[in-house]
Amino acid sequence: MSKTNAVKATVLVAILGGAAYFALRQRQARPVAIGDSAPEFSVPAFPSGSLELKTYRQQIVVLHFWATWCPPCVEETPSLEQFAEKMRDRGVIVLSVSVDQNQKALQDFVQKNHISYPVGRDPDQALSARYGTFQFPETYILDHRGLVAEKVVGPTDWDDARIQNFVLDLARGSNR
Repeated sequence: MSKTNAVKATVLVAILGGAAYFALRQRQARPVAIGDSAPEFSVPAFPSGSLELKTYRQQIVVLHFWATWCPPCVEETPSLEQFAEKMRDRGVIVLSVSVDQNQKALQDFVQKNHISYPVGRDPDQALSARYGTFQFPETYILDHRGLVAEKVVGPTDWDDARIQNFVLDLARGSNR
C-alpha cells in the first residue's frame, strides 16, 4: 500500500469513526416540559421499599424534587404538607423525591416535620436529571394521563388559592 493510500485510508477511518461516534453517542434529553409524558421511575422509598410513578396512575400527582440542605425547600415544607393532607381525599397525591445523600439527615427531617406523603430518594440525582431539574425545589404537576400539566421552578406557597384551584380543576377533569 502506498503512503498516499495509507493516509487516505487513515483519514477515511477517522471520518467514519467520528460520524459513528456522533450518531451513536447518547444525547442529553431536553428537560420535561408542559404537555410531555412524565418519565416513569422507580426510586428507593424512605424508609424502605420503592416509590414508583406507575402506582399512582389515574391520580393527579404533584412530583416534588427537593433536599434538606436547600433553605427554600425547608421553608415550603409545612405548606406542602398541609396541601398534601388537604388534597389526599380529592384524588391528588404528593410524591417527593429527595436528592439528599445523607440518609440520616433525611430521616431526621421527615420525622421532625411529620411528613405524611411518600418520600423517595435520588441521592445521585439521576431521576431529577431525567426530568431536567436544575434547581431545588422543583415541582411537576401531572394530570390523570401522566402528562405534565404544570412545572413550578423554585419554592411555592402551597396555601395559595390559585395553585390549589388549578390542582382541584385537574382532579375534577376540567383541564384534561
